[in-house]
Amino acid sequence: MLLSGPEDYLASKVSESIRAQVRTAQPGAELVTFDAGSYEAGTLTMHASPSLFGDWKVIEVAGLAQMNDAFLVDALAYLTDPAPDVVLVMRHSGGNRGKKLLDAIKAVGTVIDCQPLKKDGEKAEFVTTEFRLARRRIDPDAVRALVAAVGSQLPELAAACQQLMADSAGDVSAETVEKYYGGRVEATGFKVADAALAGRTAQALSMLRHALATGADPVPIVAALAMKVRAVAKVHGVRGSSMQLAKDLGMAPWQVDQARKEAQRFSSDALARSIRALAEADAQVKGESRDPVYAVERAVTVIALGDG
Repeated sequence: MLLSGPEDYLASKVSESIRAQVRTAQPGAELVTFDAGSYEAGTLTMHASPSLFGDWKVIEVAGLAQMNDAFLVDALAYLTDPAPDVVLVMRHSGGNRGKKLLDAIKAVGTVIDCQPLKKDGEKAEFVTTEFRLARRRIDPDAVRALVAAVGSQLPELAAACQQLMADSAGDVSAETVEKYYGGRVEATGFKVADAALAGRTAQALSMLRHALATGADPVPIVAALAMKVRAVAKVHGVRGSSMQLAKDLGMAPWQVDQARKEAQRFSSDALARSIRALAEADAQVKGESRDPVYAVERAVTVIALGDG
């Protein structure tokens, strides 16, 4: 198997799963690990040789992106006649080093993609899956709040999921996420955005002023507003099922449903005004204005008023 891509967390989770599956079927399976960058000729052949006791082996090879020539030669030779009682798992973080070997692995083995999760929809699906595998439920609003609060790095997001499951009982709600992560700047920005998109002008402005008064940076707040308005723009006037639109637009079905609900407050003209106000606010909070606070307040007001 080839674990391909730079996301170390996903690669480590896949490796753990493979070990567990092999040891469930073959409890005596031996684990062997080495690095392709410091590989010594003959090592793979030696470890892949049949055991005296007939036990299986899991051989994990890290660092294929820096593999030396000795490993390249031995690995290509091994793939022509792989051992039947060996599970060989190789990790390549990216780049063109060893392309011939990568192509050979793809021809005879399994490639598991370990790319970073960049879209919020992908991160939301990750969170939902983590809870589902643990036989726990997390509310859609809580998923969105958690991604907004700690979604920049996958290991941190995974750790947050584990903490919430360990420290709470029953379904995890948005209130639970707020209890643990409500102080994050990104979460504050999404609270403001939620209030603005729902048309709660006074509440949105009050929350915005409180966030800014307690040291929140206006840049991520504008980013949160922009993310919400972009979602509304994607679904505005578009017909189709939530599942199909989610697939076409790169969103989660619950995100489509939420954006559709929020889109009902906007005509095409109102949506265009909101987008212009956000563009102006984005430029002004990044240095084009001496009063970024006013710029954000104006954008929040325009969005919250909608067609009003």
